Amino acid sequence: MTRTIRDLDAITDLDLVRAFYAEAPDYWLLAEGQAPDESKIRGFFTDGPPGCDPAASHRLGLFLDGRLSGLAELSFGFPEPGDAYLGLMILGPWAQGAGHGRAFLAHAEGLARARGAAALYLAVFEANSGGRAFWEREGFAATGVSGRNEHHVLHRLVKHL
Repeated sequence: MTRTIRDLDAITDLDLVRAFYAEAPDYWLLAEGQAPDESKIRGFFTDGPPGCDPAASHRLGLFLDGRLSGLAELSFGFPEPGDAYLGLMILGPWAQGAGHGRAFLAHAEGLARARGAAALYLAVFEANSGGRAFWEREGFAATGVSGRNEHHVLHRLVKHL
């Protein structure tokens, strides 16, 4: 199986992101109780943590044999100016359990290190115990910072790079 990871373009790759979300709505069903609408699909290319420049962020696609099989958003400058933040990393069900998540994360970590980030942060839903177990296996630890959105309790995790 050929695995490729590359930056995605908001114009040329929009239809790929739309198709991916249609095939793999699990994250959004957990996060918001419904499949992503067009604003969420387009938001993949613009959303990010507070104070981060969307133009400096990476919008990554994981391709398996040419099929978009994962999405990630990596921003810089949150929670502190020298930090990196993984705002989203989703794999399609067909891509899970085969080491692709670990490889995708390693790629994002490499980009964060190349930008001089000392730490990589993310938030995980309390309801996503499987996701949290993955992050902890990959070296992330609780920061003690938690919050709540309209649907979930979230916990911030960190991995020092």
